[in-house]
Amino acid sequence: MSLIDTLIEKAKQTPKRIALPECEADKTLLAARQVLDRGIGTPVLVNDPAVIRETAARVGVSTDGMEIVDTTQEALRDETAARYMSYPKLMLSEKGAKRKMKNPMYYAMILEAVGDVDCVFCGHVNTTGDVLVAAQQTIGMADGVDVPSIFALTEIPGFQGPEGELIALADCGLNADPAADELASIAIATCDQIKALMGWEPRCAFLSFSTLGSGTSALVDKTNEAIRIAKERRPDLLIDGEFQLDAAIVPEVAAKKVKRESPVAGKANILIFPELTSANIGVKMIQLFAKGKGYGHTLSGFYKPVADSSRGSSVEEIVGDIAMVAIAAGQNS
Repeated sequence: MSLIDTLIEKAKQTPKRIALPECEADKTLLAARQVLDRGIGTPVLVNDPAVIRETAARVGVSTDGMEIVDTTQEALRDETAARYMSYPKLMLSEKGAKRKMKNPMYYAMILEAVGDVDCVFCGHVNTTGDVLVAAQQTIGMADGVDVPSIFALTEIPGFQGPEGELIALADCGLNADPAADELASIAIATCDQIKALMGWEPRCAFLSFSTLGSGTSALVDKTNEAIRIAKERRPDLLIDGEFQLDAAIVPEVAAKKVKRESPVAGKANILIFPELTSANIGVKMIQLFAKGKGYGHTLSGFYKPVADSSRGSSVEEIVGDIAMVAIAAGQNS
């Protein structure tokens, strides 16, 4: 069974209500139709009904069975904003919430905050920065989390790791140059998300151009400090490094390069990149050169689940990402 089929089957076990605000985009409604037809959940289209009708007609998609929240109805917006005032992570005034809710993305996130939907999927129209600011202002961060982050669950044809063709990567979308404590937080959040999502025992490797001091730089120092912090915060997790990629995932290379016992070297199922440049390049090389697929634009670290899609995602990838955020909503409930 492919990764997307596995995700869909898991999401179908507890279907969720998924808010989709970017209804001006063809891919939103094409994906929404698949989400409903495949039993992943109920799409809740959050936008002006005229925009929804126009997009549906353009792409030939029926919205039958989907729910529509009319963002132009002032009375509904005011009632929702009033309920939002009791949200435990409240950061907006009632007046501010009403103003922000004129933007469908903010409206969708406030619907999640008040419990009208289980999760929000957006980001293939709005930029990552837009999504991040909206989530910070409306949903808020989980307790004890330093920074939000994004992991990618990749499926790589021909790769044979401890989880077959699957491996998780982070942070793949948000933190350009995380400090050591932020990098530690990213690793911990990713381990917890992957365990909840896939049921794996996390084996988390911090990546570098260096393996256990074979190279030196400020970046290597930062990585090792992050490893120290992560192990101190969560001694229950299997975390190790710093490793070059081959030492992290190839047992024969690990045997040569890692001259001590390691529960992670050569068998990592989670890879933590030192900064966003290498992570972004790594994910795109998997997609373009290895013809791999990447799912999982769920934002780790927020109080409730929000997904930030890539604007280059295919409809198939969007459906997989929606399944993942729906699963995260099940773990959050």
